[in-house]
Amino acid sequence: MIKSHSLLGDEEFKPDLTPMLDIIFIVMVFLLLTANVSVQTLNVDIPKTQESNTLSRPDKPVISVGILNASEDGNGTDKWAVDGKKFNDWVLFTDALLKARRETPDKPIVIAADKKADVESMLNLLAFMQKHQISATNIVMEEH
Repeated sequence: MIKSHSLLGDEEFKPDLTPMLDIIFIVMVFLLLTANVSVQTLNVDIPKTQESNTLSRPDKPVISVGILNASEDGNGTDKWAVDGKKFNDWVLFTDALLKARRETPDKPIVIAADKKADVESMLNLLAFMQKHQISATNIVMEEH
C-alpha cells in the first residue's frame, strides 16, 4: 500500500473565521443603531400668557406642593411637601395631597420645586395630578 505524505499541515484545512465574524459584527451594529427605542413622554399643556403676568403672588390661600432636594434636606430623605409638611413616602404624600384637595376643593394648587430636585419627582407628581384630574394653577419659578 502506498502512503502519501501531504506537505500541507492540518492548519491549512481549517477555515478562517475572521471575515465571517467581521460581517456578523457589522450586521449587529447596524441592527442596534437602527432599532426603534420606545420613548415615554408626558404631555404638559403650558398656558400662553403675557410675560408681565407670568410671575405674581397668589391673591388667595392655596395648597402648596413642594418638591424637595432630598440630598440637601436635613435628614436626607424628604422629597415632597404639602402645605409645609414634609414626606419621604410617595403614598403618604399623595394621600395628604388628596386629603387637602378634598377638604378645600376651592383652593388652587401651587407647585414649587427646588431647582436641584430630581425631575422624576416632578414628572411623577404631574402624572399623578393628571390621573386624578387635579389641575395646578401655578408652578413657582425663580427668576434668573
